[in-house]
Parts: sequence; C-alpha cells; structure tokens
Amino acid sequence: MAEPLVLVPGMMCDARVWATQTTVLGYERPVTVAPVCTGDRIEEMASGLLSCLPQKFALCGHGMGGVIALEVFRRAPERVIRLALLGTNPLSDTPQEAADREPRMIGAKAGRFDTMLEADILPRYVGHGALKAQATATLQEMAQSLGPDLYARQERTMQRRRDQQSTLRRITPPTLVLAGSEDQVVPLKRQEFLAELIPYAKLSVLEGVGHMAMLEDPEGVTEALYEWMRQPLVLR
Repeated sequence: MAEPLVLVPGMMCDARVWATQTTVLGYERPVTVAPVCTGDRIEEMASGLLSCLPQKFALCGHGMGGVIALEVFRRAPERVIRLALLGTNPLSDTPQEAADREPRMIGAKAGRFDTMLEADILPRYVGHGALKAQATATLQEMAQSLGPDLYARQERTMQRRRDQQSTLRRITPPTLVLAGSEDQVVPLKRQEFLAELIPYAKLSVLEGVGHMAMLEDPEGVTEALYEWMRQPLVLR
C-alpha cells in the first residue's frame, strides 16, 4: 500500500477544506486530516500529532497547518517521507504583524466575529477566481461553526510561533511549495523565499488563486499533490 498522507488544515478550517483531496487521493492511500482545534502553541499541536500518527507518513499543511507541519519535521524528520506546504509562512511574526493580530482577537472575543469575517477576514483569504463565491461560503461556514473563541486562540498561536528558517535548510525529502498568485495572507514573495531555503523544493504557483487554494482551485491543488506523491524517494 502507498504511504499514508496526513493533511493539516489552517486557521478557521477543518476536514471540509480538504474534501476534494481526501476523496481523490484516498483512492490509493490512507488519508488522515489532522485536528488543529486543540492546543495553544504550535509545539504542543505538533507533539500531539506525532503521538498518534503512523511511524512514517507524507505530510501536507496549509497556512497554520503548514507551520505545524514544519514543527513536526523539526521534531521528527525521520518520520516525514515527503512534505508539501501550501500558503505557509516560515517566519515568526514581525512586531507589526503581531500587533495587527491584537484587534482581531479583541474583536472576536467582543462579539464582532461575524462582522470581521465579512469586512476583513474573508476578503483577505479568498482571491478573485471563478470559485470565489463558493470558496468564500465554505470558509465562512467553517469559521462560524468553529467559532470566535477558537479563531482568537489560533491568532494567538500564530502570534507566538517560532522562526523555522533553520528547519527549512534541513529538509531533504521531496518537497512541494504550492502558492496562490493572489495570496494576501502569505504573499507569493514570502513563499518563493520559503522554497529557496529548502534544498530540493519544487515551487508551483496557481494563477488567480488566493490563500484558500484547496477551495478556489481544488482540481489544481489535487493535481499538484498527486504529482508530488508520485515523485520518487531519493536518498541524499
């Protein structure tokens, strides 16, 4: 049987964000969607995942899920057979980025979460492609069902994350960096920088796609992941 695949969703997301990928990629291999709704720090989430995942696995993370995936690799590189990072920022927050999170956390806890979603969060997360309306509706549904308390906790978690540049330089398994050309959350230049630091990474860009690539271009993401899973494992 092909190696198991672990998918790690990002902020405000759960298994619904990977619906197309779990369906298609699941024909050939076990596919698991990791939970990201528990824990207050990236390190805690990664440790929890490692305690329940298979001994060896392919790992794919999106956004905050990509940050968790990098921490999983940092802790247990021998267990990660291949790695895919979608819309992932490997750096810690700048002082300005950390400060920008504060009003969002305060607003969510003060009962303004729905207003924030409509006015600020959803427009930043979704690009202007053909599936914009559908992607926005799915993200809004997930965010509202997960709730403002989790959103605020995830913002705090991201605010406290470590810089993973040293981890990137140690990644040698087949690695895919998949970016949306219109990503406002993690701009393309940041993801190009991420790919440059990984010795053998392949960078693919989905045109007209924002941060929520799995919802905005599900076929493009699935095709890219399928090709990544087919890459031969090379000893380096």
